[in-house]
This record gives sequence, C-alpha cells and structure tokens, in this order.
Amino acid sequence: MSEAAEDDADEAAASARGREVWIEKYRPESLADVKGHENITERLESYISRNDLPHLLFAGPAGTGKTTSAVAIAKQLYGDEWQENFLELNASDQRGIDVVRDRIKSFARSSFGGHDYRIIFLDEADALTSDAQSALRRTMEQFSNNTRFILSCNYSSQIIDPIQSRCAVFRFSPLGDDAVAEQVREIAETEGIEVTDDGVDALVYAADGDMRKAINGLQAAAVMGDVVDEEAVFAITSTARPEEIKEMVDLALGGDFAQARAKLDTLITDIGIAGGDIIDQLHRSVWEFDIPDREAVRLMDRIGEADYRITAGANEQVQLEALLASLALDEE
Repeated sequence: MSEAAEDDADEAAASARGREVWIEKYRPESLADVKGHENITERLESYISRNDLPHLLFAGPAGTGKTTSAVAIAKQLYGDEWQENFLELNASDQRGIDVVRDRIKSFARSSFGGHDYRIIFLDEADALTSDAQSALRRTMEQFSNNTRFILSCNYSSQIIDPIQSRCAVFRFSPLGDDAVAEQVREIAETEGIEVTDDGVDALVYAADGDMRKAINGLQAAAVMGDVVDEEAVFAITSTARPEEIKEMVDLALGGDFAQARAKLDTLITDIGIAGGDIIDQLHRSVWEFDIPDREAVRLMDRIGEADYRITAGANEQVQLEALLASLALDEE
C-alpha cells in the first residue's frame, strides 16, 4: 500500500471512530434553535427571562422537540452546571410508585446552592401508574418551593387532572414540512453531504413531522453513497413511495383485488415495510388521492377498522388484505 493510500485509510478510520449520532450532535443548545414551535419557545423564553418557571407539561408525538426543549431550558437557566441541577427520568422504564418515593424525592431534598430551584424532567410520564401519578402530585406540592417539574408525554389524557392543573400545558404538534426540510439542509451542508431536492422531499415525507426520524434517515442514507436522493431515502427508511400506496388503493377501488394484493405483498415481503407503517401511510395519503369524497370516507373507515385490529394483535398482512378485499368488493 502506498503512503498516500495509507494516509487516506487512516483518515477514513479516524473519521469512522469519530462519527457521532447526528440527533445528539445537532440537538439545539437553546430554545431559539428549536425549529417549528416558535409560539411555544417564545413563551418558554419569557419564563426564563423572568426566572419564574412553573411546572410544565409537554404533550405531543415523538420527535417534535419535547425533550430538546426541556434540556434547552436547563442549559439556559444553569449554564455549565445544568447537569447538576437537572434530573432526567424515563417513566416507561421506571413506572412504579418507588421511583417517585425514592429517586425524585431524594433529588428534590438534596442541598444545592446558587439557584432558586432545580428541574426534574420526567419523560413519557403517561406511562406512570395511577398510584405513581398520585404520589407525584403530592411530591409536586411538597417541593414546589425548590423544585420544578417538566413532564413529557404523548397523550395528555393519560395524565391525571390534578397534575395537569398544576402545570402550564404545551402541546407539540408534528413539525411542519418547512421546518424539517430546513434542518435537513443545514445538517447536510455542515456535513458536506450532497442531497437532492427529491431526497429532501423524501426525508420530509418519511419523517411525517418527526425531526428525529428525518435526521436519522439523513445520516443512514449518507452512508450508502455520495448523494442522498429519493431512492436512497426510501430504501434506507423502509418507506413506500406515495405513488405505490396510491396504485395499490386504485387497484382495489377498481375491483382488481388480485393485483392490489400482489402490490401489498411486494411492499411487505420485498421492501420489508411493516403493516402498521402501511396503515399510517394510507391514513396520511387518503385525502391526497384523486378519488371521490365518498370513496375517501369509505377508505378511511376501512383503515380505522384495520388499524384497531392490528393494534389488538391481529395479523398485519391478513388485515391489510381484508381491507383491500372490502374495497374491491364494495366496488363490485
């Protein structure tokens, strides 16, 4: 091996060793850097500027900035000391009453100096049992003078009313396409990655408002080749192209169940897309199909039934085939 080749190999190895997970590397350091939720971050900034932070409840889908916002609040309040004054717990891992009685109370009681209060961030708080939530409510009352709680959940309806009434509630909706596309282009430019316009559009479609999914998709696609394009994105994210979903539905609506089933089998077996993901893509695309409203409503009804059955544990492929069959039979 030549000296130049050895240098190139060493450089490539060093680069591989130094590779970071981009969702952490590009996690915003401040609320001002959080994209897509300017109305929320402005209100949170006002709390910080007045040093008057209430208990907070962040509700919304995954990848929309809930954890990022909580960490950004701690970094802005405490600077370099943020880790000493910020306790992060995941309720889905520790969902019983003991985590409230032991870890949370221990952190709230511990002595500290230089700040009026510390922050306890409880992620996936909707996974806490009812008894644990009741204990948490009492703990929030007991330590309200020196501790602030930030709760994060997917469904605020799973949080008991006494806790919700003690918090300022912020609802994080799925991120807009523009916000996701902007972040993807910024990261690609910083990393020196060539990403095509259709590649960005594919990442935005695959992410469906989830910034974490978009960034992970970009990093994974960047490893596959020199250019991140539509083909690379759909391949690495195991996402069906919108036109493939439309073709499958059109075949069923046209009464050709055999061809619609063959298309479904290709998506599940050859491409490897999970049945639940196909349901999600169908749901997202219903009103984008060029079909009459009556058929769109009928399709939505069938999607809802199949989704319920799959969630209850039924076989994904069987339920999706039944969905297509019902559409084809109705057409006949």
